[in-house]
Amino acid sequence: MEKDLEDQIDSLINRSREAMDLFRKADQDQVDMAVRALAWAIYQPEHARLLAEMAVRDTGLGNVDSKVMKNTRKTFGTLRDLLRAKTVGIIESNLEQGIVKYGKPVGVVGAICPSTNPSATPANKAMMAVKGGNAVVIAPSPAGYGTSAKTVEFMRAELRSLGYPQDLVQVLSHPVNKEATQLLIEKVDLAVVTGSQNNVSRAMRSGTVSIGVGAGNVPVIIDDSADLDDAAQKITMSKIFDNATSCSSENAVVILDSVYEKAMDSLVRAGGWLCSPTEKTKVEGKLWVNGVLNRKVIAKDARIAAEVFDLPPAARNSKFFMVEEETVGSKGGFADEKLSLVLTIYRAKDFEDALEITREILEVKGKGHSVGIHTANPENASKVAETTDVVRVLVNQAHTFGNGGGFDNSLPFTLSMGGGTWAGNTISENLNYRHFINITHLVTTIEPDKPKEEELFGPLWKTLGAG
Repeated sequence: MEKDLEDQIDSLINRSREAMDLFRKADQDQVDMAVRALAWAIYQPEHARLLAEMAVRDTGLGNVDSKVMKNTRKTFGTLRDLLRAKTVGIIESNLEQGIVKYGKPVGVVGAICPSTNPSATPANKAMMAVKGGNAVVIAPSPAGYGTSAKTVEFMRAELRSLGYPQDLVQVLSHPVNKEATQLLIEKVDLAVVTGSQNNVSRAMRSGTVSIGVGAGNVPVIIDDSADLDDAAQKITMSKIFDNATSCSSENAVVILDSVYEKAMDSLVRAGGWLCSPTEKTKVEGKLWVNGVLNRKVIAKDARIAAEVFDLPPAARNSKFFMVEEETVGSKGGFADEKLSLVLTIYRAKDFEDALEITREILEVKGKGHSVGIHTANPENASKVAETTDVVRVLVNQAHTFGNGGGFDNSLPFTLSMGGGTWAGNTISENLNYRHFINITHLVTTIEPDKPKEEELFGPLWKTLGAG
């Protein structure tokens, strides 16, 4: 059986390399047309909805309308970014500095994808990989296999219709399992892993060049200068998107004491249900079962979650559920990632206390990933960025919609967000096309740029002399 599995993986890799050889002479315009084809495979309305419906049916996670938006908005934004970049041939020329840069493929990419995004993430990674002239093999989650396989089928058909090698995009054979995914990671030239932190860890230990992304657990601060209704609306819109499956979904809100009651009123008006102490105990008892998140509430609609939590009938018409916490606690508590429509609320004495609470939450989970702040005070936003170990700090934004790139911010569109060494990741930015190309530097001589010793050592000499 192991030999059969290895033969299957080897066959995929060999076909990938053959497709790359056929694609090697493609110029930038031809490469861009192939990327357009991949984007259209998932963006066209009938495909976007079909794949969204399949994803919800197969995985039981999220909701159809949100997944349609992921399939279209993320794809459109990623295509915008990719079409503005050069990746093939000469990608940069600086004759004054004597440097000409040439883009080259990294090789066969293994794209490990999560059950939360079984269509959008495979398409997103395939577009970035092919943009660099690479081939990609998708390794779906077992739950999302059918959706991912259909996505690959659509992408291959679009490539074939334009005369491009369809084996630029392939998928592991069914049934996919941990052994097949691990073997793929070990045999590709680059593994790009989104989703399970177990997969990320195994990729990092595999000996293959790997890019993994960290776990999310986003805390958001509301300070005393914030537009409270605007903050509440954005937090709500972001929290309920795809039933909180996104790694960028708010998991905690830290509110300054001076505006706490007013901010809570705004969150309730926006659709939040504030749990009583008794209701909070019920939520806690059903959110985790034997220390593990309960699949009966993970990424479920509010009505279903409310029934599982045994909340009052009125709560079942709410959009999400708030629980108040006095201390941060540890893993497996309300400070942890919840992947559900449960939002933890903390009251901070002042802004410094809010920063400390935020940092404590990230130590439980999510360090390196991202935080948000709703404020009219730029100094407070800067303070968050200066003192918090995360890659992204979003200001006055619906976190889920801005963290992976937005049309009103400059982050690259992606479904995979690196958390730097804080999260055990090799990248501290949004996954983008640059991670899928090697660069050859053609170096010619320039006028010598050698300063005098005094220019470099002068300040030290003066200090030593003064001592």
